[in-house]
Amino acid sequence: MLRRRDFISTLGGAVVAWPLAARGQQPATLPTIGLLGANTAATQSKWNIAFAQRLNEHGWVEGRNVNIEYRWAEGRNERFAEIAAEFVRLKVAVIVTSGTAPVIAAKQATSVIPIVFATAGDPVGNGLVASLARPGGNVTGLSLQTIDLAGKRLELLREVLPGLRGLAIMANVGSPIAIAEIGEVQVAARTLGLEVDALEIRRAEDIPLAFEALKRDVGALYVQADPLTTSNRTRINNLALAAHLPTMHGNTENVEAGGLMAYAPPFPNLWQRAADFVDKILRGTKPGDIPVEQPTKFELVINLKTAKALGITFPQNILATADEVIE
Repeated sequence: MLRRRDFISTLGGAVVAWPLAARGQQPATLPTIGLLGANTAATQSKWNIAFAQRLNEHGWVEGRNVNIEYRWAEGRNERFAEIAAEFVRLKVAVIVTSGTAPVIAAKQATSVIPIVFATAGDPVGNGLVASLARPGGNVTGLSLQTIDLAGKRLELLREVLPGLRGLAIMANVGSPIAIAEIGEVQVAARTLGLEVDALEIRRAEDIPLAFEALKRDVGALYVQADPLTTSNRTRINNLALAAHLPTMHGNTENVEAGGLMAYAPPFPNLWQRAADFVDKILRGTKPGDIPVEQPTKFELVINLKTAKALGITFPQNILATADEVIE
């Protein structure tokens, strides 16, 4: 049975210091968490489960002593600001989201309501926080440091595809972290003697056009982790398979949906930690006083079914070190 603490005695009057749910929406005694889902509900199902379970472990039970309002942007950039504005109108106690662009939209919508990000790329460089150790302001969470992983991902691709000479990177250039990751991929590619073709997308309709624009000498596709690419992961993987292109992804969910491989932190773990941050905030800690954390665990996930369809045989050392093998 999930452990539940006495909400009233533990909190005292702390929660009333935070904005309560809008009248007519929820009982005024319950704080509301506004969850801005950057992807689709189906895409984030495992993340949401991990988040809710950790909240329960802290004693927060949805509908009993806390409410959660879910909204889904489905990878559409224009929806981030709309949802953030709605949460401000609802006067939620805290906004929770993931992805650099959604966090920026939330911060632009409010400087008062606490914001917790389960993932964000380079939050200092993008002006989300003053520093990792002392965020300041109303924003904190977990830094993905996405660009630091680009070199490792390319090394893995080269090991699986020793004859690789050129690759493409598909990235949502509407997000500032995507621009940085494209640059990091290009730098890492040069050290490995690889040519890089950047496929710039901004909306779902751009995806098939990007594949049509692929150069003939491209031998693999690096898919930048973003709400747009994640929400459209099945479509991207199907088009890549049709083009006979092996894919490297920035989250494991894309591999479960038919991608070839991924090297990334386990996102459910990051959402669990985000729940820890929310618990502290609901109990009275200011978000600016909670240091931003960085993931310490990274997983290599490979899809043997996709590998077989592409005629790829994984080296034994890769198979031995993989954290998960999908067959």
